[in-house]
Amino acid sequence: MVLKTIKTIDAVGHILCHDITKIVPGEFKGALYKKGHIVKEEDIEILLNIGKDELYVWAETEGLLHENDAAVRLKDIITGSNLSISKISEGKINLIADCDGVLKINLDDLFKLNMIDEIIVATKNNLSFIKKGDIVASTRVIPLLIDENKILEAERITNSLVINLIPLKKKKIAIVTTGNEVFYGRIKDKFQEVLLPKFEKYGSKFIGQTIVPDDIKKIENAITSYLEDGAELIICTGGMSVDPTDITPQAIMNTGSEIVAYGMPLLSGSMTLIAYNKNVPIIGLPAGVLFAEKSSIDVILYRLLSYDLITREEVSLYGNGGLL
Repeated sequence: MVLKTIKTIDAVGHILCHDITKIVPGEFKGALYKKGHIVKEEDIEILLNIGKDELYVWAETEGLLHENDAAVRLKDIITGSNLSISKISEGKINLIADCDGVLKINLDDLFKLNMIDEIIVATKNNLSFIKKGDIVASTRVIPLLIDENKILEAERITNSLVINLIPLKKKKIAIVTTGNEVFYGRIKDKFQEVLLPKFEKYGSKFIGQTIVPDDIKKIENAITSYLEDGAELIICTGGMSVDPTDITPQAIMNTGSEIVAYGMPLLSGSMTLIAYNKNVPIIGLPAGVLFAEKSSIDVILYRLLSYDLITREEVSLYGNGGLL
C-alpha cells in the first residue's frame, strides 16, 4: 500500500491516511475526519472550505481491505439470533441485544478467530444474563488495512454463527418442598421467601408450593401434578444430601425425568440437581442456598427460564468462577 496525493474534488471513495484537523479560533480544534475515513461526496465542500485542495490518500492495492470492510465481513460470521448491529465507528462494530436472554457463544470458534493475527472479537462472558440493549460483543481489525487472506481464513474456520442470544421466557414456576420437619410443622419453610424475589426479578409467575413428607410416592405425585397443571419450571427443595432419608433425586427420576447432573462445581449449592421432563426443567436445591448471598440458583435460574437446555458439559464449565 502506498501514499499518493490527489485533488480533493477527485477524492470520493478514497481513504484518508491521516487525520484532518479543523480549527476555529476560540470555538473548536480537533479532528474533523480521522485517519481511515472514506471520503464521501458531502465531504468535498467541507474539505475545500478549510483549505484542503489536495489530500494524502492510500492508493488502492489488490488484496488489502479497509478496516470498515473487514469489520462488516467479521460481523457477518459472528452475528447470530436476536442481535442487532451498530453503525461502524472507527472500524468497530458492536452487537446489541434485541431482548433479555442468555448469551451463547461458540467458544471454539471465538478462540480460532482471535488466534488470527490482527483480528479481534471481544464478548461478554459466555452463558451470562443479558438485558435488552446491552452491547454483547465488538469486532474489528487492528490495522487500518488488513490482508484479505486473514478475513478469508476467518470465514473458512467458523462452523456456525459464533454469537447468539437465547430469549428469556416468563415461565410458570412451582415449588415442591420435602421434609418431615417442614410437613409436620416442626420448622417453618424458608425456601419460598428466598426464591420468590428471584422469580420476580425475571418476571416469571409463581403458581404454587406443595409441602410433602419424606415419602417418595408423595414427592412424585406433587411433581407430576404440577407438570399436568402446566408448570414450566419445578424446583424441589430439601432432601438433596446423601442421608438415606433424602429421597428427592430418586423421586425426580421416578417421574420419567432425565437427570443431566446431580452435583455442580458451585459453592454454595454444590448438591444441586438438574433434570428435564421433556423440556420442563426440574431442579433439586439443597438447604445451603438458603444461607448464601449467591448460590447455584442465582447462576442457573435465568438459563432455566430461557429456551435453552443446560448440558452436562456446560455444568462442568461452571467450575471456572464457581466459588461464589
